[in-house]
Amino acid sequence: MKTAKKIYLSLILIFMYAPIAVLIAFSFNESKSRANWTGFTLNWYIELFQDQRILNALSTTFTIALFSTLIAIVLGTAAAIGIHAMRPTPKKAVMGINNIPVVNPDIVMAVSLMILYIFVFRFFVSGLELGYATLLLAHLSFNTSYVVLSVLPKLRQMDKNIYEAALDLGATPLQGFVKVVMPEIMPGIATGGLLAFTMSIDDFVVSYFTAGSGVENLSMVIYSMTKRGINPTINAISTLMFIFVITLLYLVNKMDKKNKKKETLL
Repeated sequence: MKTAKKIYLSLILIFMYAPIAVLIAFSFNESKSRANWTGFTLNWYIELFQDQRILNALSTTFTIALFSTLIAIVLGTAAAIGIHAMRPTPKKAVMGINNIPVVNPDIVMAVSLMILYIFVFRFFVSGLELGYATLLLAHLSFNTSYVVLSVLPKLRQMDKNIYEAALDLGATPLQGFVKVVMPEIMPGIATGGLLAFTMSIDDFVVSYFTAGSGVENLSMVIYSMTKRGINPTINAISTLMFIFVITLLYLVNKMDKKNKKKETLL
């Protein structure tokens, strides 16, 4: 039985990661062919860093992901604390609203945000167009929900008497929050931030409808490149993105293990 479970798990892992392994291998293929290996080369990576359009898209992707994640962490943490303090009935209603961006199809959210922006620009703020700001707001609209969902479980696990004890011992509400509440919910904030950052980098549909004609992120550039045929530069971009995400996950897990060791020692 154990052997069957191991084989089943191995097949699932192979099914999930074999395409990524092939993509990484062919990012070093000298030929543009997707079927024949003709030799090792780094030309596609060199070409990647010489393409100004890709570099601009890469900059837009990471700045949007970073800014939207940082703002979402602040808004989502504050919202989670407020929701946690609510009574059961309004809490259910607010959580239902918060979950809409998570479960709502991307195409519905993308079109609705685009229509909203156009409506606002036409009747309230004339002269503005879809661009970097609308793309940032669009990513913020779904990133905040992920932070809320990640922070709330940590708030439920926390003993509320600890905060009250800090206030009784002379701490101000701000000091109590920073020194008592924040360390307790930090794993949830880190998880929500990482999830928001990853979702922002990965997003295509919402970005496509809300970025306008003057702004492109990496997913939009890759989509436009596929229309002209698969270029091995796409393999190089995807490989670098995969390595970046894996490295980020490794660092987060390492920090989490250190925090758990500290908690065990205390």
